[in-house]
Amino acid sequence: MNDSTMPPTSASDLASDSPEGSTAPEDPSEPNDEPPPHLLIDLHDALGQRCLKSLVAYEPGDLLCDFAPRRHADSPSRMTVQVAEHHHIELGPTFLELINHSCDPNVFFDTQRWVLVALRPIAPGDELCFFYPSTEWQMASPFECACGSPRCLGRITGAARIARPILAEHRLSQHVQRLLAAAEEADAASASEPGIFAWLVPA
Repeated sequence: MNDSTMPPTSASDLASDSPEGSTAPEDPSEPNDEPPPHLLIDLHDALGQRCLKSLVAYEPGDLLCDFAPRRHADSPSRMTVQVAEHHHIELGPTFLELINHSCDPNVFFDTQRWVLVALRPIAPGDELCFFYPSTEWQMASPFECACGSPRCLGRITGAARIARPILAEHRLSQHVQRLLAAAEEADAASASEPGIFAWLVPA
């Protein structure tokens, strides 16, 4: 994700909001860590920024690599990935921060198993992209998408502002699914409440 800075927060302060059924691994990476031999840092010509590409083929469900928290935060920034309702992390290894958004993604950050997973076939030389709203409920820095996909949504603000039928086409993190369910329950409860003048309506 894009540049930003976030003061580190103690992991113990956020432990109660870790992804359910998972334990965040420790990240041993250094700030200048290099990708493994099967991944390549390259330049995205159209966007004018760096990206991460695969040098080998993958099938749907294949695991590309592990990831871990490098820093923890209780609110989002441009550099964080959301892993629970109130828990955000800066990614380690740091080369994973170069994975750009696409409305037609080929990888998914599995925040339960802490692994990067292939969503569809990936050929050598393909750029790795993920659907930011698959993890982000409300983005700190919304942007105009330039992925060029026929499925492009235009402005990307987070899952909270995307129509449910569109989200249903994507694999979503469990915390996003829980937030969607809570929002739908709140909408249903609000719709069932009588109007302010309902008491004036004769029986």
